[in-house]
Amino acid sequence: MKVKHTDSTNASDVVQIFTDGACKGNPGIGGWGALMQYNGQTRELFGGVKLTTNNRMELLAVIRALEALTRSCKIQLHTDSTYVQKGISEWIHTWKKQGWRTSNRKQVKNNDLWKQLDQLAQQHQIEWFWVRGHSGHDGNEQADKLANQGAESIVKE
Repeated sequence: MKVKHTDSTNASDVVQIFTDGACKGNPGIGGWGALMQYNGQTRELFGGVKLTTNNRMELLAVIRALEALTRSCKIQLHTDSTYVQKGISEWIHTWKKQGWRTSNRKQVKNNDLWKQLDQLAQQHQIEWFWVRGHSGHDGNEQADKLANQGAESIVKE
């Protein structure tokens, strides 16, 4: 997705991203999906993994969406995962200060993906929004369909 960079705060200058993860069993076959919208254009991304967890798929959806951007952007990112939303907005600061360890000194789960997400997020201006899953939110519903399509692509292999 080509994205124009501008300093204006016009809503059309903001990339809207909706992400979701899915897992058939936890752990099990997983899928991730991302719906990206910018200036009247839409891009859909999805993929799957043979053995994974739902939290990894939620993180991977965000990572793949941010990787698809070609330059620094203003983003409104919508996820139905409190794990992702709170992790990137609140918990990550403490994890980094503590050497990627939790308050009980255990290694942060999925820290490989958290580190990748942290690096990508620093390249953009991102507002993080939590939305209730399966509640009729159009962007979230489409991201859910894409995540399930990603998981189904693995099942068909």
